[in-house]
Amino acid sequence: EVQLVESGGGLVQPGGSLRLSCAASGFTCSYYVMSWVRQAPGKGLEWVSTIGSGVGTTYYADSVKGRFTISRDNAKNTVYLQMNSLKSEDTALYFCTRGGADCINGACLMGRGTQVTVSS
Repeated sequence: EVQLVESGGGLVQPGGSLRLSCAASGFTCSYYVMSWVRQAPGKGLEWVSTIGSGVGTTYYADSVKGRFTISRDNAKNTVYLQMNSLKSEDTALYFCTRGGADCINGACLMGRGTQVTVSS
């Protein structure tokens, strides 16, 4: 079965860190562009970061650049999002997607999401 399963979310204080994981099954994630998108309460999907296929060129939204790092472990067929210096505005449901920034239209393969809450 082709699917994505996210994990690693939770409650963290401002300035803290979390690492999200996205386990892919049914396909090889290194063959595809993979992204993270998020949805804050009451808002639409927002693109966060993308890692390209093959060599894995990375891209980031301005709002997370310098704080978040996307990476991939080909042996584990897993994509990660390391999130540092978290802010309250990073609170959202985070989804892993197979595709690029246009996945915010909802047409890409996506997981069920993992909740990140940044609060003191």
